[in-house]
Amino acid sequence: MGKVYVFGHQNPDTDSVTAAISLSYLKNKLGMDTEPRVLGHINKETKYALDYFNIKEPKYLNDVKLQLKDVEYLKDTFIDKETSIKDVYEYLNEKGITGIPIVENENKYFGIVTVKDIAKELIKGDIHSLDARYDNILDVLNAEEILKFDDEIKGNILVASYRSTTFLNNIKLNKDNILIVGDRHSIIENAVNSKIKLLIVTGNGEIKDHHLKIAKENKVNVIRTNNDSFHTSKLLGLSNSISTIVRNDDSKVFKENDYYDDFIEMSKKLKHNNYPILNNKKECLGLIRITEIVKKNNKEVILVDHQEKDQSVTGLDEANILEIVDHHKIGNINTNNPINFRNMTVGSTNTILYFMYDENNIKIPKDIAGLMLSGILSDTLCLQSPTTTELDKKVVKNLASIAEVNYEEYATNMFKAGTSLEGLTKEEVIKSDFKSFPVGDNKFAIGQVFTLDIEKIFNELDKYIEKLEEINSKEDYMFTIIAITDILKNGSYVIYTKDAKKVLEGIYNVQNIKQGYYVDGLVSRKKQILPAVLAQLN
Repeated sequence: MGKVYVFGHQNPDTDSVTAAISLSYLKNKLGMDTEPRVLGHINKETKYALDYFNIKEPKYLNDVKLQLKDVEYLKDTFIDKETSIKDVYEYLNEKGITGIPIVENENKYFGIVTVKDIAKELIKGDIHSLDARYDNILDVLNAEEILKFDDEIKGNILVASYRSTTFLNNIKLNKDNILIVGDRHSIIENAVNSKIKLLIVTGNGEIKDHHLKIAKENKVNVIRTNNDSFHTSKLLGLSNSISTIVRNDDSKVFKENDYYDDFIEMSKKLKHNNYPILNNKKECLGLIRITEIVKKNNKEVILVDHQEKDQSVTGLDEANILEIVDHHKIGNINTNNPINFRNMTVGSTNTILYFMYDENNIKIPKDIAGLMLSGILSDTLCLQSPTTTELDKKVVKNLASIAEVNYEEYATNMFKAGTSLEGLTKEEVIKSDFKSFPVGDNKFAIGQVFTLDIEKIFNELDKYIEKLEEINSKEDYMFTIIAITDILKNGSYVIYTKDAKKVLEGIYNVQNIKQGYYVDGLVSRKKQILPAVLAQLN
């Protein structure tokens, strides 16, 4: 099992964020490798809690879709561009693959070569040119080093197949020539005097000492092979560096962070089998072959404070859900395998976590206790919400003792920090605690804004309603309702999109309900708004 991500819902609130951190800590103490994440920007209230207890904000999780790095491809499968064609072919044959990425300095991607490319080169390639490393030529020809002055050998290949006099009279040698010759001393002498690039003596032929002396003075590379001239000329081309036939086709290249489904779709269009995999530095990591994709390591996740697909992370269907801890109604998330599922009728996910710590005999540290306390106080409005249970009250007292805080004073300061609208756009205010709920093939949204600055919203109420309609249309909801909750009055003002008007009139038995309608005692979306909306829709 690799890294497991623990996260709450989109538009994270204090309960979901603190629950993700607290559950991750518990799982790690129990031997798992988990990491808490968030699916959006944290609000001011949550930031206050994290800062107060000196806890680092979790990283953002964009999605849990399957990526190429989650697929078991051929890692570290690539070859340096200076490798000979012969060695590349033998490597492909040994591995049973038909293509290989080619790299250069520090594994930087250079191109890709297939068996088809090698065959094409042998049949239609330039048989007169050589661009190879000296050592590769020795290897391919099974030759011995006589004189070496250059690591890289480039030039035009000639074979001394004529009579010596004919060759000397008709062929003018130069520094760009690579000459294949037997023990024909007059031609060898002419070659070293002409300062050719490389002399290849075949049939283990004799090289006279004075010819070697001239070759050394003129820096002529010399090797000797047991092969005859015919076989030498046939084999020599295989010593060429593989870079001479590489196709630098970026259309075949994918990054390790690319999504698997995007890769599959693209491969259908490209119709190839071999694809190099790179990292963000363009370093080659290996090769993925369409015909050999067997094992995919889907990301593993634990959900807290939600179990609705629309409220969760993108790509959840492609992940393995290991566990859900929540205090809301049963949602619409399905799993392929049995999971640990913990759901209780309490006011906060953190209340459930408190008992999970106790059941596993794990001591709750002071800072984690502070976070868990913050989550419960936030979701229960300091134990004043109708969702509050006797268990919540008991847990709050115990956690406050561990965290060494007066929970009522702490809650007041946390709410003050969290309800400030300073610096927020209207959309940020509306979406500060915003959730969507499915109904058949449709969906609706309910948001809740906790604030002590009700007047600031009502001064621009028309603009807030305009923004609400815009969000509703853009995200294709049936309707959207926002409860603006006054913590001091223990009630909420309701604003809504036009399609929600009849629903709200039915709920509150009011004719021609107005924007900003006040409902005394309305403080819970989960227990007071959502059930009423669902009842009206039914």
